[in-house]
Amino acid sequence: MSARVTALHALIACRKQSAWSDGILKEYIQRDGLDRRDAALASRLCYGVLQSKILLDFYISHFLRGKLKDLQPVVLDILRLGVYQIVFMDKIPTSAAVNESVELGKKYANRQASGLINGLLRNVVRQKDNLPQPTDLETKYSHSKALTALLRENVGDELLEPLLLSHNTPPKTMLQVNPLRGETQAVLHELEEAGAEPQLHPWLPNCIVVSGTGNLERLPCFQEGRVYVQDPAAKLSVLAAAPKENMKVLDVCSAPGGKSFASAMEMKNRGTIQSCDIHPHKVQLIEKGAARLGISILSACQQDAKTFVPAWENAFDLVIADVPCSGLGVIRKKPDIREKDLSKLADLPPLQKEILQNVSRYVKPGGVLLYSTCTILKRENEEVAQDFLKKNPSFEAEDFHLCGDLHSQNGMLTLLPCLHDTDGFFICKMRKCNEN
Repeated sequence: MSARVTALHALIACRKQSAWSDGILKEYIQRDGLDRRDAALASRLCYGVLQSKILLDFYISHFLRGKLKDLQPVVLDILRLGVYQIVFMDKIPTSAAVNESVELGKKYANRQASGLINGLLRNVVRQKDNLPQPTDLETKYSHSKALTALLRENVGDELLEPLLLSHNTPPKTMLQVNPLRGETQAVLHELEEAGAEPQLHPWLPNCIVVSGTGNLERLPCFQEGRVYVQDPAAKLSVLAAAPKENMKVLDVCSAPGGKSFASAMEMKNRGTIQSCDIHPHKVQLIEKGAARLGISILSACQQDAKTFVPAWENAFDLVIADVPCSGLGVIRKKPDIREKDLSKLADLPPLQKEILQNVSRYVKPGGVLLYSTCTILKRENEEVAQDFLKKNPSFEAEDFHLCGDLHSQNGMLTLLPCLHDTDGFFICKMRKCNEN
């Protein structure tokens, strides 16, 4: 099975089954037995098409005699794949992009469609250096008008275009070194020996930026728990919370467990961590991850963060609430998010407030409540935190300082991919007052 076929199958699944591209790609790459090189190409093609869909359709419409809506859906998928290769991938010969697309048309549509594909893509090749360019940001960066307006409302005009550009820039893979099982320089050397291209993160200690790993899960350093994948933003939220040895920590929306794992490492595997998730299969993922990393202080259980557990009242030194959110901070990793129905996002702040209010009861006097999301929307971030602080005078926002010039204002910090090369992320640290 070729990389292009795998990418096409993934795009069809995303379109027909509303499948998430990251999960379906991983499944199909394994199913089709792709080697490291073809797996990387299939991923680049699928993510690239999803990231640039509106712009690709703009180019296709320019050369199409009819209307996009009249095309067979799979033909449009194939055309998008072909145009993406021609316009955005200089290392792929244009002849290969055209010919492979024509063959896909013959196999998944019909000969008439393959003729249309051939003619249109050859026209794109001929005019590659003189393609029409959109004048609006929405088409240029493939964001809907509604999403672009929402992002502008939250970051302002000055940061809007850099943010949209960052969403179309392939993110780097970040590995956190597990000090319970490895040492940074040794892991760096191990990755080099495996043929990867690792570099120390420029400002986050014990973090390695890596490319060329292929299936990371096959590497001994991953299998033996010396590294785990985690964006710097998530690690920074744990550093803001500042877990210490012998603390009792509760992570109420833990899956897949990254913040619990980072907390355990900051605690030197001493103390206790209770990690929760509402889904049973995700609880198993947390347990499996902790075992791989050699974390023995973590217990995982199924628990709805909205439901009060009397035994946990005033029991924890630190409660981490990384709540369900719109996910608009991770569009560069999950391009499918840009196609979300934005009208449904209005239901999130009430849910976030409910969770935060409930889990605040688990914090000991003098303890810390950490609220975080992977979105940049103020209504899910600052407004939720401010509403909580207003209604709960026993909690106070607490400022924190992180790496370099990263520091909070009134206990809150928003990270942006275009400024910090991290996920879009919000962190709020609150401390419960000691009882008199």
